[in-house]
Amino acid sequence: MSLIAYTGAAIFDGTTRRHAHALLIEGAQVQGVIPEHDLPAHAEIQHLNGGLICPGFVDLQVNGGGGVMFNDAQTPATLRKMRDAHASLGTTAILPTLITDTPQATEAAIEAVEAAIRGGLEGILGLHLEGPHLSLARKGAHDPALIRPMEDADLATLLQAAKRLPLLKVTLAPESVTAAQIKALSSAGVLVSLGHSDADFETCAKAAEAGARCVTHLFNAMSQLGSRSPGLVGAALTLDSLSAGVIADGIHVHPQSLRAAFAAKTAQTGALFLVSDAMAVAGTQLAGFTLNARQINRRDGRLTLADGTLAGADLDLPTALRNLVNWGISSEDQALKMVTAIPATLAGQAPLYGSLTAGSRADFLHFPDLLNGAPAVWRGGIPVATTPI
Repeated sequence: MSLIAYTGAAIFDGTTRRHAHALLIEGAQVQGVIPEHDLPAHAEIQHLNGGLICPGFVDLQVNGGGGVMFNDAQTPATLRKMRDAHASLGTTAILPTLITDTPQATEAAIEAVEAAIRGGLEGILGLHLEGPHLSLARKGAHDPALIRPMEDADLATLLQAAKRLPLLKVTLAPESVTAAQIKALSSAGVLVSLGHSDADFETCAKAAEAGARCVTHLFNAMSQLGSRSPGLVGAALTLDSLSAGVIADGIHVHPQSLRAAFAAKTAQTGALFLVSDAMAVAGTQLAGFTLNARQINRRDGRLTLADGTLAGADLDLPTALRNLVNWGISSEDQALKMVTAIPATLAGQAPLYGSLTAGSRADFLHFPDLLNGAPAVWRGGIPVATTPI
């Protein structure tokens, strides 16, 4: 197994950008980032003509890709197709997301992720269950017939799943569960995320005290920030313990709302990170797809139900990153953190994913120009065929 040194490009390792350094790869593992003048004599040099090397991106909300939805078929084959579609776009680690469905589909999703990981399907971080314990008032594109409060059997299923999977993220509305249920989940290692909720600030704050650590697609499908009712948005922006995913497509959230969120969270412990909320069309030219037997249409960068309700996003993480930079909201390096180290750390997967340090997986990208064009992608040290962005 040869030692390969990638030189000639700046290197962002997940936290810091370095110049005149080399990325050392041996097999599927990063050996380190060292000054170019310290290269081992036996290293095989791969010289890149400028640009930027960075970790493969990490996405904690992926509903589908490559023409399939996880809701359609909860199988390792579906997960492989989703993973490969997103890797072709620059995201080498995904958290497959099951949108509100039946208890049978939930159990099938748990089994599929467990089997895929046991079978060595790398790049699958675990499972995100978005629902069914949500608010009908803030259901978004979720099927109202399947939304319900959390019962004892549901809690038992989730606690057992937390033992079986490396990561379980659960999006729930705090008004549809009890504080004791949230505490039980968080104590078992579940990443509890608040979303699709019409709860007031006080209810959200109690959920955070009970162990919730995240907010799902900030600003969307939740109680908004008002002068006398801060809502879930206000909780996300002011509570140190809450991180939040954001969909930076300019459709789900206005850029100026994102600017305000960034200003609010600058000094907080909780961090903002980027998610794609991608659906089946990711990595394809499909004009639409179905979700729980309902048609979702793709047009002008939007995915909508027949009544115009947004149904996920037609977005990839490189585009989301570029939007933040081009809108003047974030520096390049801060935006890079939001698709690498921040989500990986929140998910408990750093530094294996989201970093380029000794011992990290050799999942990395090379952008000739970070703000234009598709990156070259390596997964486990092996080049991946890419999809134009």
